Amino acid sequence: SAKRGACGPGYATPLDAMKGKYCPREEIVYLPCIYRNTGIEKPDYLATVDVDPKSPHYCQVIHRLPMPNLKDELHHSGWNACSSCFGDATKRRNRLILPSLISSRIYVVDVGTDLRAPRIHKIVEPVELFWKGNVANPHTSHCLGSGDILISSLGDPSGNGKGGFILLDGETFEVKGNWENGEKVPPLGYDFWYQPRHNVLMSTEWGAPKVLADGFNPADIERGHYGRRINVWDWSTHTYIQAIDLGKGSIPLEIRFLHNPDAAEGFVGCALSGAVHRFYKTEKGDWAAEKVIEVPSKKVQGWLLPDMPGLITDILISLDDRFLYFSNWLHGDIRQYDISNTRKPKLVGQVFLGGSITKGGPVTVVEDKELQCQPEPFVIKGKKVPGGPQMIQLSLDGKRLYVTSSLYSGWDKQFYPDLVKEGSVMLQIDVDTERGGLEVNKNFLVDFGKEPDGPVLAHEIRYPGGDCTSDIWM
Repeated sequence: SAKRGACGPGYATPLDAMKGKYCPREEIVYLPCIYRNTGIEKPDYLATVDVDPKSPHYCQVIHRLPMPNLKDELHHSGWNACSSCFGDATKRRNRLILPSLISSRIYVVDVGTDLRAPRIHKIVEPVELFWKGNVANPHTSHCLGSGDILISSLGDPSGNGKGGFILLDGETFEVKGNWENGEKVPPLGYDFWYQPRHNVLMSTEWGAPKVLADGFNPADIERGHYGRRINVWDWSTHTYIQAIDLGKGSIPLEIRFLHNPDAAEGFVGCALSGAVHRFYKTEKGDWAAEKVIEVPSKKVQGWLLPDMPGLITDILISLDDRFLYFSNWLHGDIRQYDISNTRKPKLVGQVFLGGSITKGGPVTVVEDKELQCQPEPFVIKGKKVPGGPQMIQLSLDGKRLYVTSSLYSGWDKQFYPDLVKEGSVMLQIDVDTERGGLEVNKNFLVDFGKEPDGPVLAHEIRYPGGDCTSDIWM
């Protein structure tokens, strides 16, 4: 996008991003790598991985940027500028915003000086979030057309749930204060997306930080410590105006509007209920949701509970709004749906990449509404992959889906102890964008078990030029 002179960062439209001549194939990706909960006393770091098949360093970590602190739990990242400020030639996409889920620090990383060797530009200390916004545990970061950066939070400084937001100045990266106005704030926070043409921001709910910090206890759902709502905000007044209840124990996580900025609908994946809901604007002008996909639980023996949910943890939509993808972290599969009819998604691709129900493991499936038998363990390049598919990122052209296997260190340790011992992996799936269909690329494996300081948990994937989970069009 730097070649265009007068325009700002990103792309004019989602289809430009997907098909335009300014859309080269991705050559490197950035991933936060986490040591918290692994027993290795080293700081988390940002890894740069070479994903160019023509490169001699294909599938290798080519740079590591360690953070100056221990136990941050780097998690999701965002940009200082994206397609939301496409028309502003003064803006550059040259800083990666890295909030720390547990320490509440925010690292601002300079990727503009040297794309292949990022460096720390600024550190926002937790006390800034505590004092200026009374929020903690920052999660999702999106840049705004105004030039500021908006970050959602999971809680307050005491570890209680609180769905507030913090604003960073896009030039100085100083904390400006809260984004939200008024007394009303949702009891829990997590992810968000905005759609200015419909004057709306939607946020979701995971759980109270002090409850989820060290693992998952099913009893905490009964106690109301986990989320169940999509929260609707008025974009122009920054006020909380509506809650859409998706049911107890649903835990709605990643939320995605369709990329078309005129669209008044999108999808949210619910971890524990194994459902995807379509949310949409009604004729009255408020918002509603309907369940459009459900992954049935499996009756099992040898596991934490007698019913094992799919645990939908990440979802994304291709830039042309044609396909929806999501990961079932516990069952071990990635699915592709044709969403040409958004009310009736059609399953067109599925691939198993590990999970908790593979043959020969500790779990026996006694009743399964979908599969005839338990899937084989997933082996690639001679390595039996621990864990299940989790974070996903799609190439701009929609043809390659990248996958990592770590959800969050406290839960990895509980559900997949081998993953914590062996480290996570990054895989790549080839996508049939005509008819639908998924196939694992058997030549692609990044094994984070082989890192210099020991096995590490690699999480979310970002390309230097933006992608379909970070860019928003105005």
